[in-house]
Amino acid sequence: MKIIADTHAHTLASGHAYSTIKEMASAAKLRGLKALALTEHAPEMPGTCGLFYFQNLDVVPREADGVRLLMGAEVNIMDPDGTVDLPEKTCRDLDIVVASIHPPCYGLDHTPEENIRAYVEVMKKPYIHIIGHPDDGRFPFDYETLVRTAKETGTLLEINNSSMRPQSSRKGTRENILTMLDLCRQYEVPVTTGSDAHVDADAGNFTYVKEVLEYCNFPEELVITTDWDRLKKFLNIQ
Repeated sequence: MKIIADTHAHTLASGHAYSTIKEMASAAKLRGLKALALTEHAPEMPGTCGLFYFQNLDVVPREADGVRLLMGAEVNIMDPDGTVDLPEKTCRDLDIVVASIHPPCYGLDHTPEENIRAYVEVMKKPYIHIIGHPDDGRFPFDYETLVRTAKETGTLLEINNSSMRPQSSRKGTRENILTMLDLCRQYEVPVTTGSDAHVDADAGNFTYVKEVLEYCNFPEELVITTDWDRLKKFLNIQ
């Protein structure tokens, strides 16, 4: 299986990441990627960039070192109502928008029912393209509802490489990803691959992603990042 795109990565603009746009693009080229999404943390994440950063991304060239750059955001899901921390107009002007739950923005005290409601409400927003790292056992929810809603709304679900690192603070990630992939196979829901790189050495790193896909013999046709023409239909690009 040849993965040609990374739909979730960060530059130093996110505050707790360490490489520039050019460094990330060069690393992606070395890994043989055709496309790299730079999805900085949205404003409510401590230490990240502000609103104007995302409103000015049209000045950034969309190619570097022969790699197609997708300039976007990883917005924070703020509450069980699916509130996110960038305005709709700003999101619609971006190439790609990932929506994720992070403890500093969402908290750790919500119920499973509240957690799935947050995801469902976010997926109803047509300008949200991907649910980022829906694998963290600190935020339990019903995976069948997640997968069925993704199919209904045309939202991609992410297999996040960083989540499965031994050092990750997320809990039960590999088991949760396997549960999600089994349901994605059942309902024929496509998935995307995100390194969630915070340094250039990890751009396009899918070590754990590939292992879990091979382990469960997941259908290649449902891995949307193996085909650029299919992938771009899910995003805000031509």
